[in-house]
Amino acid sequence: MPEGRIVKALSGFYYVHNEDGMFQCRGRGVFRNQNIKPLVGDFVHFEAENRTDGYILDIYKRENEMIRPPIANINQAILVFSALEPDFSPLLLNRFLVHIEAHYIEPIICISKVDLLDEAKQRKIEQYKKDYEKIGYTVIMTSIETKAGMETLIPYLKDKVTVIAGQSGVGKSSLLNTLHPDLDIETNAISTHLGRGKHTTRHVELLAVGEGLVADTPGFSSLDFIGIEAEDLSLYFPEMKERMGACKFRGCTHTSEPKCAIKAALEAEEILKYRYEHYLQFLEEIKSQKRRY
Repeated sequence: MPEGRIVKALSGFYYVHNEDGMFQCRGRGVFRNQNIKPLVGDFVHFEAENRTDGYILDIYKRENEMIRPPIANINQAILVFSALEPDFSPLLLNRFLVHIEAHYIEPIICISKVDLLDEAKQRKIEQYKKDYEKIGYTVIMTSIETKAGMETLIPYLKDKVTVIAGQSGVGKSSLLNTLHPDLDIETNAISTHLGRGKHTTRHVELLAVGEGLVADTPGFSSLDFIGIEAEDLSLYFPEMKERMGACKFRGCTHTSEPKCAIKAALEAEEILKYRYEHYLQFLEEIKSQKRRY
C-alpha cells in the first residue's frame, strides 16, 4: 500500500506526493463518519489506479495540527508582520505567538517592509526586535525591495515544514515569491480604504522552497483562544513559563495573588510591560469565552 504526504487540498481533492510523484485522491467515507478530515501535511496510506483516481485509506498519527490554517505536522512557523502598511502590531503578534506556542511549533518572527521606515520608526522597530530576542525568539528583518534578510531566512527552511502566517497584507506571498521566484504566487496591493491586503491565497498548499516545504496560507487578522485554558496561558509566554515555578501558589494567574514571581519580575522590569498587559487582555478574553459557553 503506497504512502505519501498530502501537499494540497482543493475542492474536495487531496494531492498526495511521494517518490513516485503526485496522486489526486479523495478521502474515504469512513473519515466523514468519524468526523476526521485529512489535512495538508498529513502522512497517509492511499490506493490509486492512476494519477487522478485515488483514495486515502488511513492517516498517520499527527505530531501537531492547526485549525487556522488547516495544516498538520508543522516544524516551525514564520510569523510575518510588516513594519508599515499595515503598522507593526505587537498585540497581534503576541496573539499569534500564543497560538504557535500552544501547538508546540517553533516560531520565527519576520518583520517585513523595513525599507519603508524612516529613522525614528526604524529605531522603534529595532527596539521591538531586541525585546523579542531577549525573550528568546528569532527575529529577522526583511525587505522584498532591497532583498534584506533573505539570505538569513533561507537556511531556516532546510529540511523543515514551515507555515507562513500573519496578518493579511503584510507580504507573505511576496516574501515567498522573492525566496523562490518560480512560484509566481498571486499578490495584491494593500487596500487604502481598509488598511489591509486582499486575500490572494485561497487554499493551503505545501511548496518546495529552500530545501524544505513551505505552506502559503490565507491571511487573517484575528484569532480567538478557543481550546486554550486560562490556567495554561502563561505557559505560552516563555518569559513567564520560566518563572512561574517560583510563584507561592500553584495555579497562580499572575494577577492579584501575593508573592507572584511574574509580578515581581514585572516590577523589576525583567518582563516587558506591554507583553504582560497583553497577557491580561488574553486572560480576560479566555474567561469571557468560558462564560459565554
